[in-house]
Amino acid sequence: MEAITGVSLIVIIGIILFIILFLYFVPLGLFITAYFSGVKVKIFRDLIGMRLRKVPPVVIVRSLITATKAGIKVEQGKLEAHFLAGGNVIKVINALVSADKANLGLTFERATAIDLAGRDVLEAVKMSVIPKVVETPMVAAVAKDGIQLKAIARITVRANIERLVGGAGEATILARVGEGIVSTIGSSTSHKEVLENPDKISKSVLAKGLDSGTAFEILSIDIADVDVGENIGAKLQTDQAEADLKIARAKAEERRAAAVAVEQEMIAEVAKQRARVVEAEAEIPKAMAEAFRSGNLGIFDYYKMKNIQSDTEMRESIAKPEKKKEDPNL
Repeated sequence: MEAITGVSLIVIIGIILFIILFLYFVPLGLFITAYFSGVKVKIFRDLIGMRLRKVPPVVIVRSLITATKAGIKVEQGKLEAHFLAGGNVIKVINALVSADKANLGLTFERATAIDLAGRDVLEAVKMSVIPKVVETPMVAAVAKDGIQLKAIARITVRANIERLVGGAGEATILARVGEGIVSTIGSSTSHKEVLENPDKISKSVLAKGLDSGTAFEILSIDIADVDVGENIGAKLQTDQAEADLKIARAKAEERRAAAVAVEQEMIAEVAKQRARVVEAEAEIPKAMAEAFRSGNLGIFDYYKMKNIQSDTEMRESIAKPEKKKEDPNL
């Protein structure tokens, strides 16, 4: 009795496992849903085949149902191929349905190419129908009168389905618009012109065709805010004046150093001349002694020379009298 009970339990477990495995490979509920939705799929060739090909039948069949109900013809094999390539089948089908309702003319091949390129194809279709507004960061530029202006622009863009593959993104649009704002303000004679007519910036930037080569189409550029910044011209002139003053001071210091060097050279030269004079005067007594010994100079000649020296010193003292000291008691 116990043996029979054990065998029955094994049989029941085997039947349950067989049913689970059968329903895994043969999703009958999905087959019935597809049948009543007008999608023709075969159990062995399609449903079981997708399981063996590592493709989830739920994703493919429900995508086929969505496309069929929207009146879009899509081949099952292409959906499987797109899934195996790493694409998002559900987003592609939803994008095709949205594009068809909006008459955008999006094909299955274009949609899968956009999806495999890494872009959100459904978001792109939505942006083609409902334009998106992006705001630039604050852009600072200087007019010709030296006054800085800070502007913020709002750009209304629409996705271009034909250029989504290989086209530049929003960052390029923002960079180009910022460059156009700087160019327009920089070419203005006065900052007052820009403040009086801010639409001058938007018209000038919009006329440059900045959306070429991008995945978007620029519909409008609106200047949201313009503020007056610093007086860059005056600041640059002040900086230039300070730089010129430093240069002038450096040159003056260089000339002063050169003059000091010349003065030092002259003092050194005078000291050399004085040393030579002292050295020459030191030779005079030797010469006089030699003259006495040789008989070329007599005693009267010597006293006569001393009288002349005394007379010369007296005349010099008379010619240069000393300043009298002032009496502090007076």
